[in-house]
Amino acid sequence: MENFALIGLAGYIAPRHLRAIKETGNTLLVAYDPFDSVGIIDSYFPQARFFTEQELFDRFNQSLRATGSPITYLTVCSPNYLHTPHALYGLRLGANVICEKPLALNPEDIDELQELERLSGRSVYSILQLRLHPAIKALKEKVAAAPSDKVYDVDLTYITSRGLWYYTSWKGDERKSGGIATNIGVHFYDMLAWVFGPLQQSIVHVASHDRCAGFLQFKQARVRYFLSINGDLLPPNAVQGEKRTFRTLSIDGEAFEFSEGFTELHNESYRHILSGEGFTLNDVRPCIELVHSIRHATPVGLVGDYHPLATTPLAPHPYGWRS
Repeated sequence: MENFALIGLAGYIAPRHLRAIKETGNTLLVAYDPFDSVGIIDSYFPQARFFTEQELFDRFNQSLRATGSPITYLTVCSPNYLHTPHALYGLRLGANVICEKPLALNPEDIDELQELERLSGRSVYSILQLRLHPAIKALKEKVAAAPSDKVYDVDLTYITSRGLWYYTSWKGDERKSGGIATNIGVHFYDMLAWVFGPLQQSIVHVASHDRCAGFLQFKQARVRYFLSINGDLLPPNAVQGEKRTFRTLSIDGEAFEFSEGFTELHNESYRHILSGEGFTLNDVRPCIELVHSIRHATPVGLVGDYHPLATTPLAPHPYGWRS
């Protein structure tokens, strides 16, 4: 049984990690978050220590090292811009690290983490759960079995509605979240490269506070993508209960279904990591390089091969800020 610590307990994604830690037969000893709305922990590890100050969290972790039962894994669920600093902290603590997406905002962050991996003898693992989705794994096998010169035409559409709170949180600050492409797109970019081979070209057509659209050329696919958090762009049939999300992938004109099967993917990710098969810094580097390049690209507008939804009129920022 591994001893876990967790940073970012009050965040949206933390319960998936708490469940994965518990259901893989491990224990959470301590958690940290500057916000104390963390009652969810009672459903998983009510005996875990909790701190709202990093200094006290670190002091407790250091005390565990002296007892001979140190933290062996640190889970990082903090805001995106803190992922690299918190992963570095875990390595310095002598723990392996499991980090939510995106593992880093910049390629040079990966370099820094790899150097500390070398010095500490510990490892950083990224949650790249789409690689574990049964439908995606089957698609990868299909592409691998196709002629090597086969190039697929792919349209990716992902609209996940977010309320006005988004823009005044860290997620709405590109410096902290990495922007739309990083915050909601990084898993898809990783999946596309994993299935269709190395990236050869990236063009950004449209980028604003609520959407990103572009074209990607992979070894075996031409991909038009559209990502957005604007609920007004949802098709009428997309609303399911209270969750307003639309996710679709079209391959050579045929819909590819992978909307189900997500609930267990964090558990499966933990099983892979704990069995020595986790996704490493080298695995995650290509998608971090891609989202970094998209974030710094100058949109070319509606020229070339663009996603049909790229033509939808741009919406003003709800708070009047410039994108």
